[in-house]
Amino acid sequence: MREIQFRDAIKEAMSEEMRRDESVFLMGEEVAEYNGAYKASQGMLDEFGAKRILDTPISELGFAGIGVGASMNGLRPIVEFMTWNFAILAADQIINSAAKMLQMSGGQYSCPIVFRGPNGQAGQLAATHSQSFESMYAHFPGLKVITPSNPYDAKGLLKAAIRDNDPVVFMESEKMYGDKGEVPEGEYVLPIGKADIKKEGKDCTIVSFGKIMKVALAAAEELEKEGIQAEVIDLRTIRPMDTATIIESVKKTNRLVILEESWPIASISSEISHVVQREAFDYLDAPIRRLTQSDTPFAFATTLIDEALPGVVDVVKSVKASMYQLK
Repeated sequence: MREIQFRDAIKEAMSEEMRRDESVFLMGEEVAEYNGAYKASQGMLDEFGAKRILDTPISELGFAGIGVGASMNGLRPIVEFMTWNFAILAADQIINSAAKMLQMSGGQYSCPIVFRGPNGQAGQLAATHSQSFESMYAHFPGLKVITPSNPYDAKGLLKAAIRDNDPVVFMESEKMYGDKGEVPEGEYVLPIGKADIKKEGKDCTIVSFGKIMKVALAAAEELEKEGIQAEVIDLRTIRPMDTATIIESVKKTNRLVILEESWPIASISSEISHVVQREAFDYLDAPIRRLTQSDTPFAFATTLIDEALPGVVDVVKSVKASMYQLK
């Protein structure tokens, strides 16, 4: 099977859906003439023209609102933000218009729109450009939140998001756009709301999502060298969340470590911990452990970045502690 970059998987998903459905279009900062800030729309202007690939001003609230209005009138916009950090400015349209439109209109207006772009930290970009927003958007009923970790999942889930009749928040990463992975040539669509077991195991469950899945999988490889078989689950979709897959895994392994890139308070790991203790408490042989970014604004200095984020060693230690194997 061919290997392509994450950015190309995103481009293929958008292009295939635009060929399939003329109501789909792409708008955002630098998506047209510049071929995308991260080259995820390379060549799309040439194929689809300026009426369907639209450059916007640097006004996230404004063009997000245009996208919401277009979706209410029968179109299927893909709205690209240069980063979800900038999309704080568009939160009013995402949260107060897109997420609530179906309910507020008594079912008269749906809002089939995809808001997508990179999320979380990407190195030395400092505090205001390094935030993870999964838990924030997952808080609001009416939104679906997707965070793929590899090119295959990105393409299949983005195609599903574009076809979905609800507003979807699709979170990528600057650090993943160059990642390569196997992606089939033919048509495929992945279901929204279904987690994926990336590695099967029997000793401890590790749950993660997004680019920090790389850390989870690397930790599982290190644990394997010591005879510990960790089961690694990639959530893929944050809302709706596939808690059933997590519960079944915990019933098998009897231990749970949750790894995420965001802050600890009101986090995705908090929600998972609550659900597991409610649904599978009697199966737990050790307290649930979670690893998050440190509870501080993200720093610029590389030494502080390394301290703020959980790494492979931290995950290995947490799994061993869950198994009472730390000396």
